[in-house]
Amino acid sequence: MKKKLTTSEFTRLSSFITRNYGIKLPFKKKILLENRLQKRLRELDINSFDMYIKHLFSDVGLQNELVHMIDSISTNKTGFFREKQHFDFFKDEVLPAFYYSKRKNDVFRVWSAGCSSGEEAYTLAFLLSEFKSNFSDFNFSITATDISTKMLSTAKNGIYPEEQIVDVPVHMKQKYLLKSKDRQKRSVRIVPELRNIIRFEQFNLMRKEYTAFDSFDVIFCKNVLIYFEKQTQYEVLKRFTGKLRKNGFLFLGLSESILSFDLPFNKVAPSVYLKAGN
Repeated sequence: MKKKLTTSEFTRLSSFITRNYGIKLPFKKKILLENRLQKRLRELDINSFDMYIKHLFSDVGLQNELVHMIDSISTNKTGFFREKQHFDFFKDEVLPAFYYSKRKNDVFRVWSAGCSSGEEAYTLAFLLSEFKSNFSDFNFSITATDISTKMLSTAKNGIYPEEQIVDVPVHMKQKYLLKSKDRQKRSVRIVPELRNIIRFEQFNLMRKEYTAFDSFDVIFCKNVLIYFEKQTQYEVLKRFTGKLRKNGFLFLGLSESILSFDLPFNKVAPSVYLKAGN
């Protein structure tokens, strides 16, 4: 029998999620939250949301269950070359600008923040590897983070159904994707050279400090901020600003904008911003 989430239970959970993870959950999302947590109740053999909340906020729950809850509620829509115009701008404008202005031994650093199941990070790896094949003295690093350990596991494995790679150019498919030997599975796997290039880590963008990371030349944070409240968006963007090098680029989703915030960026393309000043 399906368990029901009361208004007070929803309020307690949604307030906790927003406060600690930035994800806004207005009351209209009550049924969504209820449906997504049903599986956890079944797996834990818990008979009510009241019992689940008590478990979640117990010492054991805070240690072990939070990860599963966040995996359950995270929105993980992504894809290879999603919003392709951004990757065209990255390839045609950002990479040449860095390469021809770089100092010797400079490493081009990219952060895919909110990488979900990894398609964005691997798209960047395709493009960066292609650029390096033309300029052998070009060096790069990719950091990819997400709040969901389940999504990060998928990303690290780098295995995807064939229908998900339709937007990958043919020459990149041939070069960077391996078809499963079991043709009934109809899946592909990213070549190990690219899987090993990317540093995948669990990370909560609500952290007060981003000291775990070096500075970056580019930050991709596409279609993540839309799930945050306005003040949270501003705080995350300020921390991104501190992590971008001079003349660094910030890529957001096409439905996202930072123009309403007082931040040192100039818009250079749809949802693409160049850090101004030092």
